[in-house]
Amino acid sequence: MKDVARHAGVSVSTVSYVLNDSGPVAPARKARVLDAVRVLDYAPNEAARGLKRRSAPTIGLVVPELSNQFFALLVEGVEQTVSASGGLVVLCAPEATGAAESVNGRLLRSQRINGIVYLSGAMTSPRSLLELTRLGPVVLVDEQVPGFDLPAIVSDNRRGAREVAAHVIGFGHRRLAIIAGPKNLWSTQQRLSGYREAIASIGIEPDSVPIHWGDYHQQSGWDGADKFLSGPPADRPTALLCANDLMAVGALEYCRSRNITVPTDLSVVGFDDLPFVSLLTPRLTTVRQPARDMGQQAASLLSDLIEDTAGPESPDPLPTTLQVRDSVVTPSD
Repeated sequence: MKDVARHAGVSVSTVSYVLNDSGPVAPARKARVLDAVRVLDYAPNEAARGLKRRSAPTIGLVVPELSNQFFALLVEGVEQTVSASGGLVVLCAPEATGAAESVNGRLLRSQRINGIVYLSGAMTSPRSLLELTRLGPVVLVDEQVPGFDLPAIVSDNRRGAREVAAHVIGFGHRRLAIIAGPKNLWSTQQRLSGYREAIASIGIEPDSVPIHWGDYHQQSGWDGADKFLSGPPADRPTALLCANDLMAVGALEYCRSRNITVPTDLSVVGFDDLPFVSLLTPRLTTVRQPARDMGQQAASLLSDLIEDTAGPESPDPLPTTLQVRDSVVTPSD
């Protein structure tokens, strides 16, 4: 709309009056606006027009599940921002309910959604995401999706992973193992890249560090720990780099079940800084992501897109913070 106003030499409000037939406009100005619309091939943002009519947005929010507290904090951030403007959030959690994403797409269409905040999961279907982009603006949060040029609110996963791995290495650990997230997720690859950069910086070949591909759930942390720790002590890693806190908790549970003492026998780190991990024994060293802030920024960016006041570019990643606690010590051997 700004481009149309600039081309026609009128204000944005004048363009809005012409397109919505909502105010008086002199015939000459109206003709210039319509000519600019034709020349620029401008298509009005229907979601924005709906927003203006209702004065408050209805936002679709797609999350993989709510059992992961990180996702719940993101949802809180979205809800806080949308509700502050009098808007409504329609929540869909396809992996939690077992419903196909296409079913959620039909639900969102039935709600006359103005736009969507989308948290990608391991089961994300590109076809379903494409379907959702036809409903209005879409803002990704926490993940980027290959093949989709959509604005995204993410944290600096790579830097956070590099810092926590460097912290572990700084204590003298050289026998490392990684419990990673799902291979197909952007966050998994970013964190893995960060780990590998820290490992390479001390002359260790990153490909020599074993990886267990988990799924960001607690059980896969247990499975990864079992894979790495079930052999003779001399063959075990002295530190586990877990790509999220839930998998770190699973690894800690495995260690307790096998009388492996953390951190004396094994150091463990996570990623996310879920509220409860500072209460664990030992308190978990991890990387804090600003989950609520990410949700709030995603909702604000979506609102700007709906109102046609923001460009499609993604802002810089939000900073992560290393949280040093008690789960890393110098290796005993």
